[in-house]
Amino acid sequence: MKISQILDKIDEGQLFVPAFQRQYVWRKKDVKALLHSLIHEYPTGTILSWETNNPPELKGSIAYTQSMGAVKLILDGQQRITSLYLIIRGKTPPYYEEKDIKNDVTNLYVNLDTLDLQYFSAKMMESNPLWIDLTDIFQHKIKPYVLVKELGKNGEISDELEDRIHSHYHQIESILSFDFLEQTIPIKANISQAIDIFYIVNASGINLTDAELALAQISGYWPKARHVINEKLYSLQDNGFDFKLDFFIYALLGVIHHSGKNMKKLHSEDNKEIIKEVWGRLDDQVIDYVLNILKSQAYVDHTKEINSVFALIPLIVFAYNHDCKMSEKRIKKAVKWFYYSQLRQRYISNLQNKLDKDIGIIVSSKNPFDELLANIQSERTLEISPDEFTGIGVSHPLFSTMRWYFKSKNAVCLTTGITLGKNMGKKYELENDHLFPWSALRDNGYGRSNKHKYQLAQEITNRSILTSIANKKKSNQPTYDYLSEIKQNYPNALELQSIPDDESLWKLDNYEKFLVERRNLLAAGINHWLDSITDMKSPELGMSIQEIIFEGESSNLEFKSSLKWDYNESKVNTVLERVVLKTIAAFNNTDGGSLFIGVDDDGNILGLNRDY
Repeated sequence: MKISQILDKIDEGQLFVPAFQRQYVWRKKDVKALLHSLIHEYPTGTILSWETNNPPELKGSIAYTQSMGAVKLILDGQQRITSLYLIIRGKTPPYYEEKDIKNDVTNLYVNLDTLDLQYFSAKMMESNPLWIDLTDIFQHKIKPYVLVKELGKNGEISDELEDRIHSHYHQIESILSFDFLEQTIPIKANISQAIDIFYIVNASGINLTDAELALAQISGYWPKARHVINEKLYSLQDNGFDFKLDFFIYALLGVIHHSGKNMKKLHSEDNKEIIKEVWGRLDDQVIDYVLNILKSQAYVDHTKEINSVFALIPLIVFAYNHDCKMSEKRIKKAVKWFYYSQLRQRYISNLQNKLDKDIGIIVSSKNPFDELLANIQSERTLEISPDEFTGIGVSHPLFSTMRWYFKSKNAVCLTTGITLGKNMGKKYELENDHLFPWSALRDNGYGRSNKHKYQLAQEITNRSILTSIANKKKSNQPTYDYLSEIKQNYPNALELQSIPDDESLWKLDNYEKFLVERRNLLAAGINHWLDSITDMKSPELGMSIQEIIFEGESSNLEFKSSLKWDYNESKVNTVLERVVLKTIAAFNNTDGGSLFIGVDDDGNILGLNRDY
């Protein structure tokens, strides 16, 4: 089917997208690559369609009626078709609302001399009329002869350039005649079969996750599922908590099946009534309850502060099972575990296995949060050392921990004296800023050319938390002058943000001594704060070797298939011993760890016979 026909059929209400399809997820680089391929007539894949008189719920405002007869649905290729609609029509396709298009991929320009594609850049394009918005070409807002005439007014234009402009213009227009190879699903297929086929052929582009496939199946037997979950997603976004649809599917799986990894349990239509019931409670009460605990007891104002939102899944399962009734002691234990789950990056790898294990503890243990914390401690020490701050930037979970710690102390913005909680108005949103100005450090040897020094300049111990309005006013005044002024205006402000009181450390020559002192203050303060939240029991976990292997590899657990037997070459290779020794050395240089020899990367036990 030609691209022009596809777009016309969408506009005429003859071609639809089913509601179970994922949202639009393509980014600018994907759209640019697609248009480049089309312009140069490179292969761009196929589309999968399904003509049926019993369709699932459709995206958009049109509801199917029997009078419409058989309708045609786009199952695979929706991302490409949506991208083309946005570029060619210059507007959102009718099966989406504007809020559904998270990534603005319009304003893609082409150079009619070189056929180079770039997103709009004023510096590059404003002085060069050969850069044209692709949408303007497809909407006939620019004609090649008019462009040639305008170029001629500004000087000589060669015949070769004029020919290229006309040729390239028509080459771009010819995209509308490009014929996508179309594969079709048999009309006799039911919704579940169509979704299965859709998943099988979804091997190119951005593959579906297990949770997205589960949501597609849920939408097949509960047509309103994606709509009602999206409504919750949007309402939480308005309050600073930004999730993806995957998150809610994990919540459903955890509550209904006490699992964190077997998404196929949600595929069956047998789940329909229980999913509707569970979602009703999650939507109406449980999710809000958990988030309000985080806001009121853990000082979490938005998801930007959270390293992994999947730590909320065990909390949601627990709250659901206990009808949103948690004692003060239980809440403190939950909060303490949550902090360490972020700090020690519990879910940064091997998500499904770890969730599965943690949800199992939540539903079976008498002291679940004590046991969950003990699991983290079995992998890595809970205590923060001052050295952990060395060279780390604001994306590290230690920075969020530091910010929560400041909030717990009722710390204030250094310039305005306003507390660091979630304040009203954009001017009072929280930002971070260098205590020692970046420009001053850069000019004194801490620039990007010296990687180690640059990391020290960006280290979180050189950051303070300010309101937006204070950050804009701060400018680049010397640290000594800035902190002296703060000390005079707000005497406790420096202590509340763990900033050394020794004024000699505020001088640029003593910058690295300042960092050492603040690392010590932060490590001691945060450790004491976390430890004092509540007492936690330390149960004997008694994990078997099989259970440890089941956890999967992490920063403190690594698998090697052998010590020196090369499975690829089927012979002894002593070079492999060096790899093992490097791993041991790496563990010794950090927080320790466990190395299993005779286990492959997927956790399959191979044994040691080959090595012996």
